[in-house]
Amino acid sequence: MTPRGDAITAEGSEGIVRNAGFALASQLITAAFTAALTVFLARVLGPGPFGVFSLALGLASVLALPGDAGIAGSASRFIAERRGDPEGVRSVLRKASLLRLVTSGAVTVILFVGADLAAGAYDEPDLAWTLRGMAVAIFGQNLLQLYGSSFTALGRLGLSFRATLAKSVVELAASVALVLAGTGAAGAAFGRGAGFLAGGALAGVLLQRLLRRTAPAAGTRREPVSGRALVGYAGALVIIDGAFVLFQQIDVLLIGAIVGVTAAGLFQAPLRLITFLEYPAYALALAVAPRLAGGAEAGREPLRRALRLVILFQGALLAPLVVWAEPAVELTLGPEYAESAPVLRALAPFVFLVGIGPLVTLSVNYLGEARRRVPIAIGALAVNAAIDVVLLPELGIIAGAIGTNVAYAIYIPAHLIICRQMIGLALLPVLVTVLRTLAAAAAMAGLLLALGTGDVSLPVIIGGGLAGVALYLLMLILLREADVAEIRELGGSAARRLLPGRA
Repeated sequence: MTPRGDAITAEGSEGIVRNAGFALASQLITAAFTAALTVFLARVLGPGPFGVFSLALGLASVLALPGDAGIAGSASRFIAERRGDPEGVRSVLRKASLLRLVTSGAVTVILFVGADLAAGAYDEPDLAWTLRGMAVAIFGQNLLQLYGSSFTALGRLGLSFRATLAKSVVELAASVALVLAGTGAAGAAFGRGAGFLAGGALAGVLLQRLLRRTAPAAGTRREPVSGRALVGYAGALVIIDGAFVLFQQIDVLLIGAIVGVTAAGLFQAPLRLITFLEYPAYALALAVAPRLAGGAEAGREPLRRALRLVILFQGALLAPLVVWAEPAVELTLGPEYAESAPVLRALAPFVFLVGIGPLVTLSVNYLGEARRRVPIAIGALAVNAAIDVVLLPELGIIAGAIGTNVAYAIYIPAHLIICRQMIGLALLPVLVTVLRTLAAAAAMAGLLLALGTGDVSLPVIIGGGLAGVALYLLMLILLREADVAEIRELGGSAARRLLPGRA
């Protein structure tokens, strides 16, 4: 049972609440714009051209890895250790920015020039210019990633929010305009590139202004970071990030190669729609994980609270995904994507686990233990790829969801074990919370099943969803995972505490 007074909103540090608020606002903005753009592209382009866009996006996500080369994560770790030392931060950023321009610029040029070869390999001519648009996006994405991770390390996520908003607005406007002008999937890719370039440029300007007006704090001066140390830690991160991005994209890449480009679009469409479901967890991770830099045990309690909150939140998503997959797909993507509904339903375990992911993976990074993540990431990727190769010819696109679920069931517990070893995170309470959450989700699913699974109207979805959430919370109380006072505090103060500037 959760002790009274251990409310999941009580953090004892306004910095965590404030930064979590900005991070959550950034994620919600991204979620809203991503969902709107995905629905627009899926409906206007249709499964075929949307499949081309999805395949190009998957390839670009993989090719962005050598452009990043682990530099953003490495720089973030060293910047977090130098909060209050603006000159130390500038030194890290100068080295990281130079490395980033070289690596990202090289990848952008290579992809732009070699786009025809990739299109020929997939026997899809329209893929060439779509990849060129993605090449532009890679350059802007890598810049935004470096500067955004710097804001996270400095605890200034309000500035990251501005850059994220600019990126989302420009991407949506440019993509819609270009697609309506008849440029198809290539236009959507160049619109994505315009958004990332705008966000990266703004983030760079904001970061320079921040450092100019930051006064050094007493006792914060640390030894300069050598380029060798920066690259050395980046080396471990690039392997991890590479494996993880491949892990995220391996399904759509193999589906495109084995089943076909249209099938890749049918798989990717629901996956892009549910991406935003991990954003609240990611927001908490950005606020909590940097406090573990240098092995600070003071971050253990915030991490424990954040984990519990994330598990309870992700658990509430399971029943609607499983029971109402068909109406959700039809309402958002349209009847042409009916084959995507089983994929959405099958991805429910992934949705539950993906929320825990940012908390534990970023925590391990900031603890300086990124190298221990290498075999975990590679192992999860190998399992996912093996399942896809074996099952795709027999089961079709549903095999991608199976591979993702199994791999995540390996990936997340392994990182939790590292957290237990490094900072003494107790895992038994986490397991108890998971079991109680799944029991509450099962009760919620029973209620939704009674309302129907196929032709469910929007009013029924809204009303049934609210009733389902009420039952879910009631079950948490009955199972002694939460109490009435805790839920009342969440309902009465969570929004106020998470609003930027109100903490």
